[in-house]
Amino acid sequence: MSKIHIVSNRLPYSIKDTENGFSLKPSVGGLATGMKSIYKDYHGSWIGWPGVAKEDHSTKELDQIDALLEKENCIPVHLSHEEINLYYEGFSNRTIWPLFHYFTQFADFNAETWEVYKAVNQKMADATISILEDGDSVWVHDYQLLLVPEMIKSKMPNVTIGFFLHIPFPSFEVFRTLPWRKELIKGMLGADLVGFHVYDYERHFFSTVRRLFGYEISFNQIHVEDRIILADAFPMGIDYDKFHDAALATHQKPLQEKSRLHQELEKYFLTSPDRRLILSIDRLDYTKGIPNRLKAFARFLEKYPEFRYKVTLVMLAVPSRGQVDHYQQLKKEVDELVGSINGLYGSINYTPVWYFYRSLPFENLIELYSSCDVALITPVRDGMNLVAKEYVASRTNKSGVIILSEMAGVAKEMGEAIIINPNDENDTAESIYQALTMPLDEQRERMSYLQDRIKRYDIFKWANEFVKSLNTARDIQSDFLAKRINSKIQKQLVADYRKSKKRAIFLDYDGTLTNFRKNPQDASPDEELHNLLKQLEQDEHNDVTLISGRDRATLEKWMEGHKVNLICEHGVWVKNLGGTWKTLTNISNSWIDMVRPILENFVDRTPGSFIEDKNYSIVWHYRKAEPEQGELRANELKDELTNLVSNHNLEIMEGNKVIEVKNGGINKGVAALNFLHGKDYDYVLAMGDDWTDEYMFRELPREAITIKVGLKHTSAAYNLESVAAVREFLGNLVNASK
Repeated sequence: MSKIHIVSNRLPYSIKDTENGFSLKPSVGGLATGMKSIYKDYHGSWIGWPGVAKEDHSTKELDQIDALLEKENCIPVHLSHEEINLYYEGFSNRTIWPLFHYFTQFADFNAETWEVYKAVNQKMADATISILEDGDSVWVHDYQLLLVPEMIKSKMPNVTIGFFLHIPFPSFEVFRTLPWRKELIKGMLGADLVGFHVYDYERHFFSTVRRLFGYEISFNQIHVEDRIILADAFPMGIDYDKFHDAALATHQKPLQEKSRLHQELEKYFLTSPDRRLILSIDRLDYTKGIPNRLKAFARFLEKYPEFRYKVTLVMLAVPSRGQVDHYQQLKKEVDELVGSINGLYGSINYTPVWYFYRSLPFENLIELYSSCDVALITPVRDGMNLVAKEYVASRTNKSGVIILSEMAGVAKEMGEAIIINPNDENDTAESIYQALTMPLDEQRERMSYLQDRIKRYDIFKWANEFVKSLNTARDIQSDFLAKRINSKIQKQLVADYRKSKKRAIFLDYDGTLTNFRKNPQDASPDEELHNLLKQLEQDEHNDVTLISGRDRATLEKWMEGHKVNLICEHGVWVKNLGGTWKTLTNISNSWIDMVRPILENFVDRTPGSFIEDKNYSIVWHYRKAEPEQGELRANELKDELTNLVSNHNLEIMEGNKVIEVKNGGINKGVAALNFLHGKDYDYVLAMGDDWTDEYMFRELPREAITIKVGLKHTSAAYNLESVAAVREFLGNLVNASK
């Protein structure tokens, strides 16, 4: 069984310095829980920073730490104070974190932190590469390591790489402001599978990939030069049983074993049996919407005075990045809001907001989850938010209500919660009232649905689903590699070429012999292509035919001086070497005037698109249009044209960023067969890149050598990944006959 290795910013252990030396304390976070079962079950290693600066320990002490971690199959990547400051606190948390959460005003575009970010990512990649073997899999985690997938893939192409982003991926309009946007996307595209919490983030990623690199995206597959990359949504879960069982145990504890917090809560309910508690637990971060939450609670107390002295907001704010100005200002604002609310609505016997600025141990969290009637979870932007799931798992009697921000990823799978806009104080205040007055039967019905769903898709299911998709990505790569022309296959094809006496060579033009251009007229042959074609033509055993969707005037102009046959407009026009242009059959172009107004309308509605006129077809190009708008309009145009052409013996052909309307019954397959008719070729080669070439691949004799350019599903027998690979392959054929 191949190994699966985990790469993350932090290792799943903290280093404890005791009187007897160092010890390891396991992390209790969701990622550590889910990943331990993966990397240990698959006999892999975990690579990451151990959480201590290397200057703080001697070489001997670092060796002792490494030895402890090695026993747990962990490989430490030691970082200096400067690296931690510039890579983690700097680029990761002052550039990527605010930008990806839409707080562009806080994003710091600093070239020095970017350089250190790259260097630390390379350290992580190098440490991973040092233990990898072909066939292994690597699962890279989160925004601190966006460059690592490509760094590994460039050195270890036969390793399967997954990447999961645990924060939102922003819209292109936000992401494009980043000076190093292409480098980060290229880094992510080193993975074979890219995972997000929800589809919205996946959709934004696809949009960014299209705009920055122009790659074709089909369903959830990104077609890059030599690979297919999958992207999908995997909503992260929690260890449901851990929280549920802990909550059950908490209720069953005798009084003397209960924590001080638990005893205080019980005493509170004894003295005030009608008192209701609303829970707010967050890291103190500007993405969490804590000031909005406090203002909404104040609005609730103002609007519903009958709930004063009956409802308390228990607010736990876990300290976070206290050295950063934005966080210091946030804490000051929160402190002032809490003071204002308690001063305005409180009394000697009533404190509206219990405010705790600290972290609490797991036991105390469970006690709060179990004791509070409402969970108020209202981030202004959150990748997932597992607090909502932890609260649900801890509600053993199925009571309780969640008020949840629509801006949290978890809202997509928690429709039974009260979903609010965190920026709408009135809406949130009304939701608090709705939650506090919700009948117990309705609470239990909603909670039952939530618990069933969250228990079913827990952290272990999440991890296993990602691994399953990672295996699918590997299988897809293998399927395409099976058709890929490797050195062994190429050697055989070249040998067959050398032995043959009469060869028919059919070559598509755009996307096969030359790369696509935004302006189709810019795709004229370069010197290398001219020389390659001339060498093929000069072999007396070869009949070279360019078979293209291009119009005859353009192709004839570009091929002036060449000894090649030309088939244009997907088979409408044929010009044999030394002959004149002829049509394959009697066809008419009188229908074009009927279709043109429709295409003109789409040109008007789609900036960057244009019409190309051919003799017997008309084409709508959208390569220069905005990618998503172009695809949307292309689908609209196909729908509109389908009804029009159904009674006119016309066909709609979809090529690479083009929609073409032409006469029916004529295609490259028919044209190629017509060319071969009555001739005795012992070597037939056909190469093309889009689905219009599939007609040719299907119609040619079974023994023909058919080659698809680009990694796409095809009827062709073989595959080459790019125009450069095509030219190299043809060059090898030329050299074989010398």
